[in-house]
Amino acid sequence: MTVIWAEHALLPGGWADNVRVELDTDGRIAKVEAEAAPGGEQVGLLLPAMVNLHSHAFQRAMAGLSEARGPQPRDTFWTWRQIMYRFLDHLTPQDVEAIAALVQMEMLEAGYATNVEFHYLHHRPGGAPYNNIAEMSERIAAAAARTGIGLTLLPVHYQFGGVDRRPLGPGQQRFGTTPDSFAALLDAAEAALRHLPADAGIGVAPHSLRAVSPEALTLCASLRPDRPLHMHLAEQLPEIEEVQAARGRRPVEWLLDHYSPDRRWTLIHLTHMTKDETRRLAATGAVAGLCPITESSLGDGIFNGTVWKDARGRLGFGSDSNVRISLVEELRTLEYSQRLRDTARAVLAEPGRSTGRVVYEAGLDGGATAAGRDTGAIAAGLWADLCAVSLNNPVLYGRKGDERLDSLIFAGHDGLVKDVWAAGRHVVRDGRHIDHDRIIVDYLTCIGQLKERM
Repeated sequence: MTVIWAEHALLPGGWADNVRVELDTDGRIAKVEAEAAPGGEQVGLLLPAMVNLHSHAFQRAMAGLSEARGPQPRDTFWTWRQIMYRFLDHLTPQDVEAIAALVQMEMLEAGYATNVEFHYLHHRPGGAPYNNIAEMSERIAAAAARTGIGLTLLPVHYQFGGVDRRPLGPGQQRFGTTPDSFAALLDAAEAALRHLPADAGIGVAPHSLRAVSPEALTLCASLRPDRPLHMHLAEQLPEIEEVQAARGRRPVEWLLDHYSPDRRWTLIHLTHMTKDETRRLAATGAVAGLCPITESSLGDGIFNGTVWKDARGRLGFGSDSNVRISLVEELRTLEYSQRLRDTARAVLAEPGRSTGRVVYEAGLDGGATAAGRDTGAIAAGLWADLCAVSLNNPVLYGRKGDERLDSLIFAGHDGLVKDVWAAGRHVVRDGRHIDHDRIIVDYLTCIGQLKERM
């Protein structure tokens, strides 16, 4: 049995001192005891490790390649998307595995224990399937086997180029599925997870209201009724206008009028909702999947966090395009976006809980649901997804209670993360992943070969 002892830990009931956590051989937390004598692996601050609920791993390799102004008078998400389409046409399955391993390693070193991979890169350039329909899904699983991260794999159904059901355009063919081929792909992807530890899981991802028909959305919801369902929603104004013109309702309105989203659903971005839409969707228990760094990078917009919070909405955090993988920066960017919009401070704080604690605990709750994973707290019976942070540094030294999270998020950085356990697997030690150097070498080799092909 593994034993971790922490000077301070965030437990479901709040802060506790001298906390002993026992892990069983299956990777779950067996026992938690406060005011215990030191023993085992000793750490400063022990936190439940977060789920990264939304990632497109391959996009990590194009970070920094889309910052020059193109010929258009105004660069937007849509011009960025064209760059992404041109880039992905050069990727091989081997590239995807090497990139995914780097992404997962960086997530772990940032304090995440779980990767929820919104995976839509299925086929060869041009759209022809691989001999193995789950070739690309197996590459994501192989990366997880190497890094030890917890994985929830979300194969994506992506059938159309727009709400009018136009065919997929250039660059989109590698994503394409019909309802029948998607069901087969989902089965094959789930089979690939059987080679991973027991904490790995499957989910379903109809890409968006632009890319799937109402009939296909109904099908997706039925394929794994007890597993998470994720979908992009209300990210861009042109998307909202297209849906409204075709279906007579804005995307959130249409979804609420035709479906019954609940805690199983995670809706990604939600950067353009009216106050009424925000309150109605929050009331369903669905999780808002926020990716503040990517939403800033792509100019998506600002999530209506204050109305969502007042309506008791649930949320979690993801790194989406992986232009920058940093848990503390995701949380910080959400709060700062609210401050810039409202010209106020500590916008998401509440009586008795600081800003840092509010956003961290919200991310734990929403992330666990979005991953369909028994995690989100240091409590007996849950997976041992744990993050240890150093206290012996200028950022956190002498801090107490919620000040620790506030200092970590608003004054700290990822380098303060010292150890991470994912379902009991001790994969980050003294700030570095246990396979850090080899993963970097493989990634650099991949990028060198990729440059030669581009």
